[in-house]
Amino acid sequence: MRNPDSLALKANEDTPQGLAFAFTAYFLWGFLPLYMKLMAHMPPAEVVAHRVLWSLPIAAVVLIILRRTDALREALRNPRMLLMGCVTAALISINWGIYVWAIASGNTLDASLGYYINPLFSILLAAVFLGERLSAAQMVAIALATAAVLIIAIAAGSVPWAALGLTVSWGFYALAKKSLPIGPNQGFLLEVLILLVPALAFLCYLTATGASHFTLNLGRDSLLLIGCGFVTAIPLMIYANGAKLLRLSTISILQYIAPTIIFLVAVFAFGEPFDTARMIAFPMIWLALVIYTTSMLRQMRGGKVA
Repeated sequence: MRNPDSLALKANEDTPQGLAFAFTAYFLWGFLPLYMKLMAHMPPAEVVAHRVLWSLPIAAVVLIILRRTDALREALRNPRMLLMGCVTAALISINWGIYVWAIASGNTLDASLGYYINPLFSILLAAVFLGERLSAAQMVAIALATAAVLIIAIAAGSVPWAALGLTVSWGFYALAKKSLPIGPNQGFLLEVLILLVPALAFLCYLTATGASHFTLNLGRDSLLLIGCGFVTAIPLMIYANGAKLLRLSTISILQYIAPTIIFLVAVFAFGEPFDTARMIAFPMIWLALVIYTTSMLRQMRGGKVA
């Protein structure tokens, strides 16, 4: 198998390795709410801080084993690359915070909605920033998704901020990650290193004020927080490799694997209400994804580029 890092800066094309990476990452993310629900009694900011803290050793060990630390050192000395790393780090931390809050507060369906909309939002970003042309089918799909969000907003009397927050933060994260001129594994460790200082400062504050759920006797809460490193780093590093080996539009459309699983978990495992507005809106989004997927497959068969 070819080194993903060696392919990172090649032409904007799809690869079998990228498809495998993306499918695995989205499948793991689909079941992540089951783990996050176990920490619903903890503040989302504390959970996010521990996701950063315990991801660091995992990401570092992977990079050392792969012997790819040179690029990371260069990135830390490159102001432009460091600035881009700060952007992706900020976006992923915002996304994590909204996601953890949504699961803990019983809004898992909104999380599912956000990640359903995101592929279509990323398609729009790809058209605007990467010059990927929108076909008529893609424009119809985006219009359907927009209408679905409006239906939910009108029925609820408020904008589904959690869903839109997840959509926008992850969409721009995927776009920035695609443009980050560094290998995917180095990029993730760079993001974690950037977030480490504020994460440690916040955790020290919680400990000093007696509000921390982490204790050195490693009780249930402590073990769950340590486990955040594994459930965060492993899927995200797999995704990072996939993002470098696929077109943005392709990896975006594969993303509906995760929200489908999240949707099933929300309804059947968490028992969240599936009201009339969502009964109308979700099928509209599913239809939008079918329309886009059909269009994409036709373009692939015809050897065209989306």
